[in-house]
Amino acid sequence: MLTHDSAAAGWRGFGSTMAPTARSSADTPIIPGFFPDPSICRAGEDYVIVHSTFEYSPAVPLWHSRDLVNWTLAGHALDGDPRFVPGNARAGGGVYAPTIRHHDGRFWMITTDVSGGKGQLITSATEITGPWMPSVRIDGILGIDPDLAWDSDGTCYVTFSSNDQRAPGIAQVRVDLAEGRVIEGPYTVYEGTGAAYPEGPHLFRRGPWWYLLFAEGGTERGHCISVARGTSPTGPFHANPNNPILTRRSTTFPVQNTGHGDLVECVDGSWALVYLGVRPRGGTPMWHTNGRETFLAGIDWVDDWPVVVPDRFDLPDASTGFVDRFDTDRLDLRWISPGPAIAEFAHPTSDGVVISPASSQHGVPGVLATRTRDLAWRFEAELAAGSTGTVHLRMDDHHWCEVRRTSTGVEVEVVIGQVRQVFLADSRDPAVLCVAALAPTFGGPDDLTFAVRDADGERELARIDGRYLSTEVAGGFVGRVIGLRALHEPAVFRQARYEPGEDPAVPVWNIDEPPTA
Repeated sequence: MLTHDSAAAGWRGFGSTMAPTARSSADTPIIPGFFPDPSICRAGEDYVIVHSTFEYSPAVPLWHSRDLVNWTLAGHALDGDPRFVPGNARAGGGVYAPTIRHHDGRFWMITTDVSGGKGQLITSATEITGPWMPSVRIDGILGIDPDLAWDSDGTCYVTFSSNDQRAPGIAQVRVDLAEGRVIEGPYTVYEGTGAAYPEGPHLFRRGPWWYLLFAEGGTERGHCISVARGTSPTGPFHANPNNPILTRRSTTFPVQNTGHGDLVECVDGSWALVYLGVRPRGGTPMWHTNGRETFLAGIDWVDDWPVVVPDRFDLPDASTGFVDRFDTDRLDLRWISPGPAIAEFAHPTSDGVVISPASSQHGVPGVLATRTRDLAWRFEAELAAGSTGTVHLRMDDHHWCEVRRTSTGVEVEVVIGQVRQVFLADSRDPAVLCVAALAPTFGGPDDLTFAVRDADGERELARIDGRYLSTEVAGGFVGRVIGLRALHEPAVFRQARYEPGEDPAVPVWNIDEPPTA
């Protein structure tokens, strides 16, 4: 594996025991929280990133930057799109691995909705803020993780991770975008280097070479990025002798599961890589809770092969905190829903946001949710007088917990798989419901605490080990979200507040002296 030693950095190589430089792109995400499978493109001086959203809506967030290190959420490519119906997908379904490209004055986005039928969805817009065209489904592309690339003669290729027995591995078709149909293929272009699950392909040209960048090893600890090249977009492709070009497997580096990358040529002619990673914490086997996050690296070219420079960029301090008083006509772009469309159950008013009881066809409740984006954090919401409602923390349909004010008092409910526990509290009527992720005391990634606040102050109602709301326990591809939910009648939330905490110093447990609860 070929790596690059940066003279200005405090960390060299993936297996080094040296601590990475503070706020280095090697260990700090540029877009923290559940924003996986990044794809990037550039249009002039503007950079755009999109992500997988799985069952959540609105789908496919669009992030904008002018410098690669400061990013602003600008919209969603599948917001109100008739072919992506909110609530149609069960947990782990929905939108997989979109690709964003800019071609002939338009942004093009292609993705797989695994819950919406066979084929791939494609849409376009002249500006990332929209309007985005109603998506078209291109049939005959059986697989996930579609990529878009154009040859100099205008031929458009979709390269994807195939589920088609006629073309295993990484496959490709030629498509007519104007008619939304396949005109040649599928055919296999590469089967990977031998590691598990070759996926997430991206095809691009540099000089005389066509490069095929792809992920392997599964999206867990064995994840990696490899590359092959050839003189034609259809292959044959020949592997880089130094594959994989990025992985953190079998190291103690604080960012793991690194893979699923995409390349972009920068304004100044240099190149950069965006990729996903996780920040596991706690004792063995360690747990990650915010899902797969987006990281940035530099690229050098050596013998016409890309070489990853993980610590090339210094990242600015950027707070993830917010206070939302819901006092505008439109909700902030941060809010998402795992069930029905937000417009069906959440309505901002001058007195706060009104959340109505709602659920999807699969019974998933309407939760006005936002991603948790830090290793330690605190979220609190103020209910209007007389309202009942909850602050709801979710990994999926079977791993969630909430603190709630009912008509008779306050309580905490925790659901872990088939196990359900309710912590009964008292009959007082608090105004503020609180959930926080704090430094661990049980050996997990964090402690989750549930509290309420009223005129007498704040009191903790329950505390659980945060490992039970982690990907390693719940499975799947998403991270924690937290938000607001109504019970049996509409609830009015006057405001919501999210505050990041300091990265907790997680102890390394002695195997001979296991921690006690």
